[in-house]
Amino acid sequence: MALKQVSSNKCFEGFQKVFEHDSAELKCKMKFGIYLPPKAETKKCPVLYWLSGLTCTEQNFITKAGFHQAAAEHGLIVVAPDTSPRGCNIEGEDESWDFGTGAGFYVDATEDPWKTNYRMYSYIKDELPKLINANFPTDPERMSIFGHSMGGHGALILALKNPGKYKSVSAFAPICNPIQCQWGKKALGGYLGSDVSKWEAYDATQLVKSYPDSHLDILIDQGKDDQFLSAGQLLPDNFIAACTERKIPVVFRLQQASCFCNPRLLGCRCGYDHSYFFIATFINDHIKHHAKYLNA
Repeated sequence: MALKQVSSNKCFEGFQKVFEHDSAELKCKMKFGIYLPPKAETKKCPVLYWLSGLTCTEQNFITKAGFHQAAAEHGLIVVAPDTSPRGCNIEGEDESWDFGTGAGFYVDATEDPWKTNYRMYSYIKDELPKLINANFPTDPERMSIFGHSMGGHGALILALKNPGKYKSVSAFAPICNPIQCQWGKKALGGYLGSDVSKWEAYDATQLVKSYPDSHLDILIDQGKDDQFLSAGQLLPDNFIAACTERKIPVVFRLQQASCFCNPRLLGCRCGYDHSYFFIATFINDHIKHHAKYLNA
């Protein structure tokens, strides 16, 4: 499959590149970012896939997360795809920020008019890795995945639905129980129809209940003052409870910052939120987490 290079920038002795290709799975042109560390010039390297959240493209992570130095030091190729098909001329695809364009939710749609193009689960699971392995110096046996918000949901379900495929998984503020939150109900209902049993196949809290073994160490960072946590969109407690019941190791870190506000100030929100400032603060911990399991 032909790749068209869109950009290339030297970064920490490696290269941050963006490519475009025609996707057979999504029936449209797709872009992905790929960081090639200096080690990739002389040897095959493990690959770490990042999945971004609602409204994002491949650009958000590669320009805001600050992951390049750690990836270079550990010799990790890092791939950041777009979050949905684009320009498919589907009625309604651009009407809302949390459904359609920029909101593929990493599922394979079964409902019209979405089912032809909105197959992000299969794109991430199959098509993209084949493309990456065929065109870059990767070690196909060493692959991990992480993501943020909707992408954190994507990373968790891909790891849980494919035991052994990924060496490790982590997430920042993931949507942990989409069948129970408004974002999830809107997306899963729109893409998969009204049968809630079909939604459960893309819900990390449901999937972990039937995960076949405990050989999956999960790292999750969550900002204490994340507005979507308090709004009930993320529901990490439900996921943690399910992991505990199944004895699946999960490290959950509720991150909060020191507050310098006047103690009389009511409604102070000085903790970490849902933004890339939060991600950039802890990204090195996640790179190290994955490097450990990828033997990098």
